[in-house]
Formats: sequence, C-alpha cells, structure tokens
Amino acid sequence: MSETVSSYDRLMAHLREADLIGTSISVLGWDQETMMPPRGAALRADQIATLSGLYHELRVDQRVGEWLAACEADGALLSDARAAANVREIRRDYDREVLIPGALVRELAQTTVLAQQSWREARERSDFAAFAPTLAKVFALSRAKAECLQNGDSGTLYDALMDAYEPGATAVQIETVFTELRSSLAPLIAEIARVGNEPGVLVRHEAISTPQQAAFNALVAGAVGFDFSAGRLDVSTHPFCEGIGAGDTRLTTRYRDDSFVDSLSSTLHEVGHGLYEQGLPKAAHPGQPLGSAASLGIHESQSRLWENLVGRSRAFWDWALPQARESFGPVLDGYDPGALFRAVNVVEPSLIRVESDEATYNLHIMLRFDLERALLVGDLPVDDLPGAWNERMRQDLGMDVPDDRRGCLQDIHWSMGAIGYFPTYTLGNLYAAQLWDAIVREIGDIDGMMSCGEFAPLLAWLRERVHRFGRTYPAVELCERATGTPLTAEPFVRYLTGKLRPLYGV
Repeated sequence: MSETVSSYDRLMAHLREADLIGTSISVLGWDQETMMPPRGAALRADQIATLSGLYHELRVDQRVGEWLAACEADGALLSDARAAANVREIRRDYDREVLIPGALVRELAQTTVLAQQSWREARERSDFAAFAPTLAKVFALSRAKAECLQNGDSGTLYDALMDAYEPGATAVQIETVFTELRSSLAPLIAEIARVGNEPGVLVRHEAISTPQQAAFNALVAGAVGFDFSAGRLDVSTHPFCEGIGAGDTRLTTRYRDDSFVDSLSSTLHEVGHGLYEQGLPKAAHPGQPLGSAASLGIHESQSRLWENLVGRSRAFWDWALPQARESFGPVLDGYDPGALFRAVNVVEPSLIRVESDEATYNLHIMLRFDLERALLVGDLPVDDLPGAWNERMRQDLGMDVPDDRRGCLQDIHWSMGAIGYFPTYTLGNLYAAQLWDAIVREIGDIDGMMSCGEFAPLLAWLRERVHRFGRTYPAVELCERATGTPLTAEPFVRYLTGKLRPLYGV
C-alpha cells in the first residue's frame, strides 16, 4: 500500500470518527425539537456546545491538512473520479472550517440552542420583544463567523454564510433569479386576482382529528417510498427533517384539525427531504462528502418536488382521495379528486410561508432574503424587524400582519443561526421543475402511474439521477447532468402557468 493511499484511508477513518460526534449532535437536536422538556434547554446548550467544539477540532485537525496535501499530490488516486470528488469537497470544507475559531463555534452552538427555546416561547406568546435580545446575539455571532469566512475574499458577508448552504452562490446571482421570477409571476398573480374565480376551498377546512391525519400522512409517506424501518415521523413546532445517518432519518410535521391539506403538504415536503437522505450512500461513505447532499438547493428540490409537483397534482388525488376516505371516514364523501386538486392549488396570499401557494411562495422567500441581509450587516436593527416585516407583507402580498406569531416569529431558521438558507427554497423550486421536465420526458406517463399509486418509478429515477451521487458534482452540474440543460427558471414558470391558467380560466 502506497503512502498516499494510506493517507486517504487515514483521512476517511478520521472523518468517520468525526461523523460519530456529528450524528450525535443531530440526535440531540432532534430530541430538542420533539421530546426535550423546556427546562432542559440550558443543559442541552452545554451538551451541544461541547460536542460541537469537539467535532470542529476533529474537522480542523492539522493531520487533515497533511493527509489532504498527500492525496492532492497523487495523480493515481485522483484519476478515480469519486475519490477526486471526495478530496475536492473535503478540501473545500477544511479550508472554510479552519478559518473559524473553536471558541466561536462553541458559543454559536450554545447560543442557538437557547435561541430556539426562546423563539418557541416567544412565538407561543406572539411576543417578539422577548426574543429580540437573543436574536440580536445570534446575528452578532453570525456576523463574526461571516467575517472569519470572508477572510479578505471579495464576496459579501452574506455570501460567506450562504456558501455553506449553496456552494458558490452569491447574493447578486440570487437577486437576478428573484428579479426574473417577479417579472414572470407578478402578471400571473394579478390576472388571477382580477378574475376572482375561486376554484374551491371548502374541503381544506373540513374538521379532521389529528390522529386521523397522522395515520393518513404516515400512509402517504410509506406509499411514496419513505422507509419507516429507517426513519420516524413525529411532531414539532416547525416541521423539519434530520438525516442523522445511515438507517436513521427523522421527520416531523404539525397538525391543525381544520386544515388537513396543509399538514399533508408539510409532511410531503419533509418526506421529500427524507427520501433524499435515505437515498444518499451514507453507509458506504460515512462522514464523507460522497455520502452527503450536494447542496440545500438540491435538497429543497426534492422536498418541493414531492410536496408540489406530486402532492398538488390531479393524478396524486385520483389515488389519494380514496385512501383519505378510508382514514377520515365520510367527511370527504361529497368531494371528488377534482375538488381536492382545485383546493390545493388555490392562489391566495397567506401570512404563513409554509401554507402559501406556489405562485406567491417565492415572495415570502424574497422578503426573508432582503431582511436577513440587512440584519446581518446592521442596516436593519433587530428591534425594527417586526415593522420592516409587516411593511414588506403589505407591499408584496397586500396583507396586514395581525401579530408577531404570524409575522416575523413564524420561522425557526434565524434562531438556529441559519442565515443564508432561505434562498435555497426558491432554488429548490427551480431545480424541481427542471427535474420534472426530464422525468416526464424519460419516464413517460407519470400521471398515469401516480393515479394508480405507483410512485416507485419516480423515486427510482431520482435515486439514479440525483441521490446516489451525493456531492460528487456541484449542484449546478448535477442538475445539468440529470436534465441535459443548465438551470433556468423557464420550466418552473411554464409549469406554474400551465397549471394555474386553465384552473382559473385566465
């Protein structure tokens, strides 16, 4: 065995050891959101801060740099495309992480655990003022982290943070995407508003108990391919997916007795994330880039694809309505699949991002993108966030925000320190629509399959074209390889207008 190959093996073993700590942090994070009693937050903050510090130390160990250098000097090793991709991505991670002091890693970890508990309590009381000091600290620490990562680079502080979620993306690129979407979607939204032809919403508000919804959501999750022998579905304040490791993917959702379709939509969104996590080659590549997601944009493409292109399709409801009747009893007897299809595609401004329709959803993302950039650089004081949020909601969606709970306290992301995450939802919409074009082209009668409950061909296509590669390719290259063309907004706009114009008669 050559010395260089030995360096690669040592590097892989070291990453596996670090991954055991990283996955332990994930379990603690999942428990924090689902099972932990409120008074456990202080202890949990200490636990996660300590483990995060140890995880960081392993990731930035001087030997990692030495092993990487040896691997990078070995042409034979790098002739293997998979090994070369692993080395490339480990180098990228290492070069970012060595810029961040361990003390900052621990302080940010501890602060965000406490911030999530503070956010949850403030949201319940609709009291932003109680959360504001903690949020200010999260943004101050995030700014310090961004300054470390920027390290003389020409990019912005925001770019430095967003790079962790969508490698290579910049705020300028995101602004260009948003401008294009606004110009395409604004006329469609305005046309629908003028027509006022409501396609039907009564079924959305039929009273259905939480246990009945939970049973139906689990049935749907299993039907589309989520493996419950390697995962769970639980409840949390804000739905999420925690891909802990090989054989362990945790999902959560939330329920309202008067809105079963919103709960189903949230569940399908997290199931999409979960299917991606279960499809990644984690067992073969523990702790390695090859076993992890290409980007958050690609991750969101999977969640948005199952939530919207599947869950809001007529074909899905041809299959799902009979299943829903079995779970819910006679409450849906007066409705046909067309009624459900119309109900889940209502275009109506919403205060809540996760409950918004596909046409207006990206306006919610644009609002958050603008506000978090201003908060990060200090142009928007944290205390002024509710006013700025409420004004943008009036401008963009014509809605008055009645309280903080349905305004700037609705999302968990900022309490987690996830600054730069929100744009990946819109990128996910674009990736999803472009992937769907290729799916329809290559699979054929996908609607016919879904209407019979045959989701396996769709999942198999995603496994083959997206999931199995992990981070072998950058997100934009993965998209082009899967679809044959570079990423563009055109398939998303075409999909949306092609569905909504006939539905509303515009």
